[in-house]
Amino acid sequence: MFPISAFQDTVLKLVSVLQRNKVAFHLTGGVTGSAYGEPRLTQDIDIVIENSAATERAVQLADEFSLVGFLFDRNAMSIAIEQKRMFQLFDPDESLKLDLYPRELIGGELSRSNQMEIFENIILPIVSRQDAASSKLVWISKGSHKSRRDLRQLMLRCSKTEQDFVTEFAAENELTSLLQQVLQEADELP
Repeated sequence: MFPISAFQDTVLKLVSVLQRNKVAFHLTGGVTGSAYGEPRLTQDIDIVIENSAATERAVQLADEFSLVGFLFDRNAMSIAIEQKRMFQLFDPDESLKLDLYPRELIGGELSRSNQMEIFENIILPIVSRQDAASSKLVWISKGSHKSRRDLRQLMLRCSKTEQDFVTEFAAENELTSLLQQVLQEADELP
């Protein structure tokens, strides 16, 4: 596992390609724990990218990903973008994997991104706290156990407005009982 600082070169390589191609994005996943108060080690980098821009510029993105040294399957990338499913890039220089999600799991999340200093003097868009919590709830509903603690810790740091957003999201997606269950769980064993 790598600390978040080890990801700087890989993230900046990806960001340069996305920015040149005008593809909106934000960081999500394990990096949100570090950004929002409870650091944890992670083995990959998760990025949400705008589907319409990725679809329109898929060939250019693939060419540039190759040019900067990422390893990936072009056909799998093309299909993933078309189907709005995750695809992976691998940076052999840093031995790091990137998971790119060409769709918003939480509608409108890219428009609510926060700008944060992720690395020293480097400000990048990151998923908002409310969208991070909402997406953790979705992942829990799909069986992710590591997201349970993440959700509890995010909710502790959410403002009342952010908590209300997550509660409304849960109600709209029939996840209210799951949200309540996870929030009542203890982080430590008795």
